[in-house]
Amino acid sequence: MSRLLPNSLFGQTILILLAGLVVSHLIGAWIYTSDREQAVRAIGGLAMAQRVANLTRLVEEAPAEWRERIVAASSDPTFRVVLTAQPPTLAGANEEAPVAQVIRDFLADRLPELVARPVRVAISRTSGPPFGMLRDHAMPMGRMGRMGPMMHAAGAWRGLQVAVQLGDGRWLTFGTALPDTGPAVSWQFFASMAVMAVIILAVSVWAVRRVTAPLGDIAAAAQRLGKDVGAPPLAEIGSAEMQERLRRLIENRTRMLAAISHDLRTPLTLLRLRAETVANAEERERMLATIAEMDAMIAATLAFARDDAAAEPRRPTDVTALLASIVDDMADAGMPVTMKPAASTVCDCRPGALRRAIGNLIDNAVKYGKTARAAIQATPRTVEITINDEGPGIPEEELARVFQPFYRLEGSRSRETGGVGLGLAIALSIVEAHGGELTLANRPEGGLRARITLPR
Repeated sequence: MSRLLPNSLFGQTILILLAGLVVSHLIGAWIYTSDREQAVRAIGGLAMAQRVANLTRLVEEAPAEWRERIVAASSDPTFRVVLTAQPPTLAGANEEAPVAQVIRDFLADRLPELVARPVRVAISRTSGPPFGMLRDHAMPMGRMGRMGPMMHAAGAWRGLQVAVQLGDGRWLTFGTALPDTGPAVSWQFFASMAVMAVIILAVSVWAVRRVTAPLGDIAAAAQRLGKDVGAPPLAEIGSAEMQERLRRLIENRTRMLAAISHDLRTPLTLLRLRAETVANAEERERMLATIAEMDAMIAATLAFARDDAAAEPRRPTDVTALLASIVDDMADAGMPVTMKPAASTVCDCRPGALRRAIGNLIDNAVKYGKTARAAIQATPRTVEITINDEGPGIPEEELARVFQPFYRLEGSRSRETGGVGLGLAIALSIVEAHGGELTLANRPEGGLRARITLPR
């Protein structure tokens, strides 16, 4: 699942905004449909209440002998009116209290005299026309224009019955159908939501890209600074001062390390002179060996600090020829070093530093693996240098630790078995300064493989 998610800050921000946009649209659509449903039902109930109030007032104020004719003339297949002496039995129940309350409040406002009289409202849901409406009658064309389309669009029926007691004790009962809400959404609704989503997404992409662009520049500048402390600074105000401080910090650290290592040479020289005066030959040799080992450590530290401080320029270099020259030099010195033939490969690098890194790896392969076989392979994006040996390899749990300065697998620091533990640390520092990667891995057939991967 995590592979499908974007890794960049821009992609993750857009994904969060998109998720929020979808959630907000869904909530907005739900609120819209709910509010629309209540509004449509309230409007339908209000229209019904107006008609009931008008007919009730007309019947109430008309002479007794006219009431039957008024009721008969007011009744039609879509709006039935019945005048009875007994309280009517209403079909259905009061399922929608808001609509019923709208009707009661309207009647009480238009007909104050009804406040003291019973008013009954019943709403029922049916799959067909309510209370037999339109079942045996054809709807007149005039009323089709007013009620038919609304009911057809609704797709459902809600029967509404209202019973009002008149002043003479008789009951006036009204029956009709209220329009349902119809489809909750339409293609116009989806179109409007889609247009808003596209506009919001376009503005969000523009804004996020504008905000994250400086962060991308800072990340790229930090990567350049990690490769080359002398890289040109960013053009934005403030970054040049920050990079200059980092450069001074690194230079001060390197100079301090070199100064401490250099100053240690003096007491070591005095110790060597005093050790040579020791009468016991065995003890004298042990002391001189320890001093020599310390001197080798200081020399390696000085070389590491000197090379770290050196600002060697990058230039296009034939890395294949560079590797071949290192192998030839070591083979001429009697070391069991070979190289697989390869085509010329040009790469932008610091040839002096890269020579030292490759030399350290080949030297380690010869010391601990009996032999070293070098090879180089190029791709359009990278240059890969591998050095294989035939030694015992390195325990898996130690593969990452051997890159630490002064760390060695064996406890002794004898010059016969190896250096002081800076070779791999120096090689790693040089490769990473080139923007590359240095890895160690045990080969299935035995031995260790060191791999340098450099960007072209």
